Amino acid sequence: MEVRSMWEALQLHGQKDASRNLSKVFSFAALSPFGDLNYARLLLSTNPSTTTLSFAPSPKPPTPPYNFTFPFLLKCCAPSKLPPLGKQLHALLTKLGFAPDLYIQNVLVHMYSEFGDLVLARSLFDRMPHRDVVSWTSMISGLVNHDLPVEAISLFERMLQCGVEVNEATVISVLRARADSGALSMGRKVHANLEEWGIEIHSKSNVSTALVDMYAKSGCIVRKVFDDVVDRDVFVWTAMISGLASHGLCKDAIDMFVDMESSGVKPDERTVTTVLTACRNAGLIREGFMLFSDVQRRYGMKPSIQHFGCLVDLLARAGRLKEAEDFVNAMPIEPDAVLWRTLIWACKVHGDDDRAERLMKHLEIQDMRADDSGSYILTSNVYASTGKWCNKAEVRELMNKKGLVKPLGSSRIEIDGGVHEFVMGDYNHPEAEEIFVELAEVMDKIRKEGYDPRVSEVLLEMDDEEKAVQLLHHSEKLALAYGLIRIGHGSTIWIVKNLRSCEDCHEFMKLISKICKRDIVVRDRIRFHHFKNGECSCKDYW
Repeated sequence: MEVRSMWEALQLHGQKDASRNLSKVFSFAALSPFGDLNYARLLLSTNPSTTTLSFAPSPKPPTPPYNFTFPFLLKCCAPSKLPPLGKQLHALLTKLGFAPDLYIQNVLVHMYSEFGDLVLARSLFDRMPHRDVVSWTSMISGLVNHDLPVEAISLFERMLQCGVEVNEATVISVLRARADSGALSMGRKVHANLEEWGIEIHSKSNVSTALVDMYAKSGCIVRKVFDDVVDRDVFVWTAMISGLASHGLCKDAIDMFVDMESSGVKPDERTVTTVLTACRNAGLIREGFMLFSDVQRRYGMKPSIQHFGCLVDLLARAGRLKEAEDFVNAMPIEPDAVLWRTLIWACKVHGDDDRAERLMKHLEIQDMRADDSGSYILTSNVYASTGKWCNKAEVRELMNKKGLVKPLGSSRIEIDGGVHEFVMGDYNHPEAEEIFVELAEVMDKIRKEGYDPRVSEVLLEMDDEEKAVQLLHHSEKLALAYGLIRIGHGSTIWIVKNLRSCEDCHEFMKLISKICKRDIVVRDRIRFHHFKNGECSCKDYW
């Protein structure tokens, strides 16, 4: 009998031959994310047949460890991010002859994936003589967690070809990959196959949550999936609220939050963040602050830095920069670098360069020593927008010394079941020549409609003509050109971008939707933009 919940574990432990199932019950309670460590400790302390082994990573352990000892130790290394200790344990278990053990190999793949060493994780995975569903799921999950959804999908398809049985954990990881890649048709195929794989949907809120999230991030709000869930927990409610908010259906998101409270489900921190995001996306300042106060009063919830960040963003997007700054200074908790970046970015957007430069001192104090490129890039951009090229060069030089790089912007588009990814000025695509010809043609069309490239978006020291070329070759414009070539009229063009859309690309999409009479949906890092007849669902407020 496979144990899938603590309730099933307790049922198994309560049977007459409980001693035969003790190892299975203990393993689930101790290792499963749905287990109970307190119950595992109770089993260790009360069962005479259970032995607790002390362990020291020395060449000659006084008590030889069993092959079941190492998975526990390796699992401790993964969440604690202890690569040196993990590698020492790997070396020791190899020396002791436990490396071929399937269970240990699975945990090693998981551990190295958690460390971010996907090359080593994949190398271990590829060399495994035998792989079970845990092996495949661990590798797929590692790829998804490190923003490699296309590779994760490819591995999942290979898993199916090998005839490996899919389980609930596999489905959740794959649905996340489909969501991140924006591959809606592939996600629908997974949904359609769940019954065949024996995966229950309506009674499994975690699978339902993954489905709701996948559809929302792929551009669809499928209310039926949510409505069919028998026992809705806070996670499935939050996924639905988040989906509505990201699509600009902010009033619906707030109404659903009210419905959740009426059903007796208590919101958690992430639920509050999602509903505040809905207020932010719609510019509902009064409603956002009222909701913030109401949640604290009714649930006694201590506000998180993310909650404060949403409120600062609410004020800052509306141009109420002084109020936003005063709010930050009055906060009961120390603002982090992300919050300061939110405010500084708004100052840049609204043209308050003096305030932006003054606030950058907070980043220098808090974050300029951290291995995070975000603060450096923002500082560099603020200097560039005010023409202080020498200051920008100093920041970039500091980034180079620390080995920090700006995240590469990319855009994905699904064509005939395959995902195509573009970066700026991408000439590597097999159909690159046709793409750039199409781009030049649509550029001529929108210029006649009055399109003027927003060269101020290019924060490089070059002439305006060169800046216009840079803008034209942005990744989402290349993806759009490919979509215009390959996707027939009457079908929506879906694009997923990993960064926030720039103002020039936003205006470009609006004009193309009008001139070419095409519906275009772009998901950027912040939200969805539905372009139709020259207008965007965000109403130019993002």
